[in-house]
Amino acid sequence: MGNLRKSTIPRLLNSQATNKPMSIQKIVENALQDGYLTPIMEEEVGRICESASDLPTEEYMALDRLMGALLAGEVKATPRKQFINVMEELVLSEAITQVAQQESKKSSQLDIGDIAAYALNRLPPLYATSHEGADYQRQRAKEELQTLITQQVTEGIQRYFECPTIPNRRPIEQQQRSDLLESMTDMLKSLAPD
Repeated sequence: MGNLRKSTIPRLLNSQATNKPMSIQKIVENALQDGYLTPIMEEEVGRICESASDLPTEEYMALDRLMGALLAGEVKATPRKQFINVMEELVLSEAITQVAQQESKKSSQLDIGDIAAYALNRLPPLYATSHEGADYQRQRAKEELQTLITQQVTEGIQRYFECPTIPNRRPIEQQQRSDLLESMTDMLKSLAPD
């Protein structure tokens, strides 16, 4: 993402943190200037469209400009992930194993996501961009970090038993997204005047 301006992503993150959505026009302007539509930008456009019952004409026109730029190749949609954190799969596997053992002994349901997040926040990330790199990181983790992974998951389970629920908790939901162009086409069709 060589041409990506350094200020676009921080502005979008800041707008999300302050709950002040950036306009679709501004996002499209940034995408056209940078030549890239990042996953954060795509998510923000989707959020604005989902929360608005009726988009202003300017926003509709901005979406149309973005669609044209994507189809013409003037703007490239960057992939959601070009890398993986192998530690996530290792921790999740360990958490599933330990939770299954705990649930067979006790009648309570444990939240694997909470336990895995607790452990991951205390373990080093192991990123890879290829299958070979992922295999290397898995092997390295098994040789050097398995004891620490097991220990952190065990500690996560203990913490979960101490405080299993947080009042007014809003869990992050897994969003299913279809192809970007298909989604934008459907959105434009639904917003277009008859």
